[in-house]
Amino acid sequence: MSIQPNGAPASTSAHPLEITPASNLGHRHRLGRIWRIIFLASTLVGIVSLITLLLTILNDSMGYVAYEFKVDPTSLSASGLALQELSRDALVAILRQNISANAYNTLEKAKPFAERSQADVYDLVYERVIEPEVAKTWTLFESLFERRQVFTEATEQYPQATLSFTFWINPEFLSDPQSSDALFAGIRTAILGSLWTIAITILVALPLGLGAAIYLEEYARDNWLNRIIQTNINNLAGVPSIIYGILGLAIFVRALEPLTSGAIFGVGDPLTAKGRTILSAGLTLALLILPLIIINGQEAIRSVPNSLRQASYGLGATQWQTIWHHVLPNAIPGILTGAILAVSRAIGETAPLVVIGASTYITFDPSGPFSKFTTLPIQIYQWVSRPQSEFRNIAAAAIIALMVLLLGLNAVAIYLRNRFQRRIS
Repeated sequence: MSIQPNGAPASTSAHPLEITPASNLGHRHRLGRIWRIIFLASTLVGIVSLITLLLTILNDSMGYVAYEFKVDPTSLSASGLALQELSRDALVAILRQNISANAYNTLEKAKPFAERSQADVYDLVYERVIEPEVAKTWTLFESLFERRQVFTEATEQYPQATLSFTFWINPEFLSDPQSSDALFAGIRTAILGSLWTIAITILVALPLGLGAAIYLEEYARDNWLNRIIQTNINNLAGVPSIIYGILGLAIFVRALEPLTSGAIFGVGDPLTAKGRTILSAGLTLALLILPLIIINGQEAIRSVPNSLRQASYGLGATQWQTIWHHVLPNAIPGILTGAILAVSRAIGETAPLVVIGASTYITFDPSGPFSKFTTLPIQIYQWVSRPQSEFRNIAAAAIIALMVLLLGLNAVAIYLRNRFQRRIS
């Protein structure tokens, strides 16, 4: 024991604050490395899962297909030319000779052949006369890495078939309507239905959500009523989407049927008089994403420094002027980020639309908000439930189209967000 200058014995233990951190520095570094590895592994798992998903979709969206024809295409052309090279009149003559009179007259009434292009008539000949059928399909990986086995199998098992490498997503697939035959099915009607639905969703949910976020953050007082409202908004963000479908069925399809069917405006179609329309779908999806937009909007407004508000008030601005000229411009990038996430969820929803009565098979394009409709996710769901392998292929092609549509909408929102960020910086 040492003696201090004043005669008091010196303490043998150091004060806790005087303990050097070097004693457990190695342990803390090891723990940090472990957590770094865990976080890196989580990121790699996510990347591998995404790559696997994309490769699976691409694998089914193209590959070799063995086609069998009811009528040999080369036997239809007496001149020796390929069918694609024949004139429109020659193709019309072939069509008249090989289909029934009633079928020909029905096509003539739908659209006179004099008004059809050569490509349109060729498509009719290909569909109604040649009548191709899929005998067998192979995936992209099989077509690339097992090409010899594919040709051998096609020759042995389907000697009358024509083997062709097919891209299931092509211009015709994007521009054709729905069909019960996978070879002639398209997604034009589903794309238009998705665009109509998401447009109504954005027009309804974004203003309402932004207005609610502004009120709750800037105007609402901290009392029991507003706390209950805030709690319920947070809870609604986690409600399963099918519950919103039931709510939409009760309110928009049944209670507000005269409005959502268009009957109140005198423009309703008898086929859509029951309220199962694009308007009902858009309003239902607006309810679905409204809590997300409100919560993200509140967070964006809350992140604006309070010093900006105080400076604005000090210069004599009113509360609304402060919100409009200072708070919102600084919060817009965060608000748009939340809107991107919300719209991304809405565009891929299926359950609520099935509940309110979206069509799984429809061949005519929507003409307005009071039309019957289908969407790309519902079309994909309907195709993957079919047993034929070719429907799996066009479902994969439709998934690619849906992803491109989603990325396109997100790109527009991200562009607007970055533009606002540059403006306020």
